[in-house]
Amino acid sequence: MLLVFIAMAAIVVHGYHPFAEDGEIYVPGIKRALDPALYPHNDGFFASHAGMTLFPKLMAGSVRITHLPLEWALLFWQSGCIFMFLLACWHVGRLAFRDPLARWGGVALAASLLTLPVAGTSLYIMDQYVTTRALSTPAVLFVAINALEKKLWRAAAWAVLAALIHPLMAVFGVSFAVLVLWIECAGLSAQCMAAILLPLGLFPPVTDAYREALQSRSYFFLLRWEWYEWLGLLAPFAILWWFRRIARAQKLPVLELLSRALLWFGGVFFAASLVISVPPGMARFAELQPMRYLQLLYILMFVLGGGLLAQFVLQRKLWRWLLLFLPLCGGMWFAQRQLFPATAHIEWPGAASRNEWVQAFVWIRGHTPVDAYFALNPGYMAVAGEDQQGFRAIAERSRLADQKKDSGAVTMFPALAETWKRQVGAEQGWGSFQGQDFKRLKQEFGVDWVVVERGVGGMDCPYRNTAVQVCRVE
Repeated sequence: MLLVFIAMAAIVVHGYHPFAEDGEIYVPGIKRALDPALYPHNDGFFASHAGMTLFPKLMAGSVRITHLPLEWALLFWQSGCIFMFLLACWHVGRLAFRDPLARWGGVALAASLLTLPVAGTSLYIMDQYVTTRALSTPAVLFVAINALEKKLWRAAAWAVLAALIHPLMAVFGVSFAVLVLWIECAGLSAQCMAAILLPLGLFPPVTDAYREALQSRSYFFLLRWEWYEWLGLLAPFAILWWFRRIARAQKLPVLELLSRALLWFGGVFFAASLVISVPPGMARFAELQPMRYLQLLYILMFVLGGGLLAQFVLQRKLWRWLLLFLPLCGGMWFAQRQLFPATAHIEWPGAASRNEWVQAFVWIRGHTPVDAYFALNPGYMAVAGEDQQGFRAIAERSRLADQKKDSGAVTMFPALAETWKRQVGAEQGWGSFQGQDFKRLKQEFGVDWVVVERGVGGMDCPYRNTAVQVCRVE
């Protein structure tokens, strides 16, 4: 019951935004699985992801079986994923520490830092909404846990599940599990490990359009990271080295093994990232995103660090726990409010949103044809007050490509690059568009509706609020 309480408290602290950020990629895949009539235009920017994972079919299947509205199903899945994540953290603490209190220290620290950005990777420990990573992260942790326990069939089963949900993150989990077994059972060759950990494959040549999409993602390239992101990359090596020394002194063999394995794990993937991101000719391998190994490293580092804090600092003194975790949770709550200032901290299913962009998207869902084709400001998700809310996810309508989310799809699926560049290029100068510009979009792409942030003369706009107007293109 304590784990359930901590999971619920984590949602209260970190918030819940089912259609924000990457929800714009994953939720349309679920909605398309439930209703194939949706998104008849330009669906490649989310369907490419949906076709690579079991996730949309799993979500849609749960809705059909339970007969729950999708919004409630997403909330239950998010709650369940957080619970499974914290359960996995508890098991790591169980293996690494003799003191039962240390297990809860690791769980508490991981829950408190759930939405902490992972260095410069553009990832959180866990997102504020259910995605493929929400399911794959607990699975990847259980791969490592079962490898430590020598329960290899269970580890293999979790690895298969992780691969079906998120193939890239499964690579990191399996690599770490192999590394743990290798260190424990044999010697370690850096050259051999590098060959094992780096996935192989065929990668298309880098076109101008694909290079433009890659450049929109600074986290692919280490030389474009800020100093504090480099600190987030390098500091864990010093911390894990310190953990290893403590483990030796306290005779905690699993803690020592995990610390050593994480040092090797980080070193190999960091080297791979340098090879991929620094030489210009290696840009075609950027979609491997090797720096995302940091998500697993951060999780285990926080679980181990929380366990050490509980065992040697916090101990059984309640005031010490409160002194650490109340300000920490308060700070994380405040950070989330800055990310989503125009939206409720927890977006409850069925509740009316105070976000005016979301209000417009909801109106579109109920008052426009299913086959309507929209154009928006290509940078709409970065507009103040929009709060990175996804148009496709909420409005359930097709739209032209945008600069923020769809460029991310291009980096993973280069075949979309030319389509993306052509559509985004046609939307340049959006802020000064007049009626003839929207008619040009209709002639070139078939767009028949637009969402604009200012009045445009001569257009029929059946919906408007103080933020946006929804207009027909005649």
